[in-house]
Amino acid sequence: AAAALAQTPAPANGLNPPRKIPHGMMKTTRMFKYPKGYGNGLAVAPEGLWIAEQKMTGDSAKRYGLPEPADPREAAWLVDWNGKLLRTVMTNCRNCSGMAYGDGHVWMMANQEPQGCFEVDMNSKEISHRQIPLAWPGQNGGGSHGAQWHNGKLWIAALRPKLLMRVDPKTWVPEVAVSTYTSPDKPRTHDMTIDNEGNIWLVLGNDSKSYKEGKPGLVKYDGQTGEIAATYDFLPDSCDPHGLEFHNGTLISCDAGIHPGWPNGDSPHAGWVFKIEPA
Repeated sequence: AAAALAQTPAPANGLNPPRKIPHGMMKTTRMFKYPKGYGNGLAVAPEGLWIAEQKMTGDSAKRYGLPEPADPREAAWLVDWNGKLLRTVMTNCRNCSGMAYGDGHVWMMANQEPQGCFEVDMNSKEISHRQIPLAWPGQNGGGSHGAQWHNGKLWIAALRPKLLMRVDPKTWVPEVAVSTYTSPDKPRTHDMTIDNEGNIWLVLGNDSKSYKEGKPGLVKYDGQTGEIAATYDFLPDSCDPHGLEFHNGTLISCDAGIHPGWPNGDSPHAGWVFKIEPA
């Protein structure tokens, strides 16, 4: 693997020299298509895989040139590992861009008004709707591009404060946070997950106008220290990662089929769930 320098430069006194970060390449392998529309969030469950539906309403519909849906509610689909639909839960989330599954509920992350996290049970009953913590007084907590349930806690990829934040799901008190990693060529972030060793993985992306210009990436945080452990790029012609999960030793993602700045459906892998593995 090549070596990339950490973003923080060394101070003049030389007491904290730049740290070399390992860098590698990833490849994607398509597994199955999700039920329909745009899928922009994943969560592993004992029965299979949850997929969060993303609908374009209001300003988002105008931005992407799409008609307003007859039903603005967004689904959480539970599928088996062959893509067979097992259950559908309907939620009041808007422009859903990440999800988690824990305590028998789905946790849907909005990226549009009214923002926040929608906790919904298996009967489509809304248990709670709460804003991402640490909001500016009098404002909502902003949007999110991802979430993860881990050891009874909810992790949120919070856009406004640019943090990966661990929250107690009952008290809604933030407990731990680490800054989201970005680089000049990859300023965008998407979903996050946690592997079996407790390491955190985050999807990165560049500002681009088409699938051909897209350059997705990953960053891995050390689960013991919170430091950046490695960064990764993807081989050309890979799927476009949005959601992210870890299952049976492998990263799992989904191609939403819609991407900021791209023509709708520009990715040839739109609608697919796929594996991410070292190239």
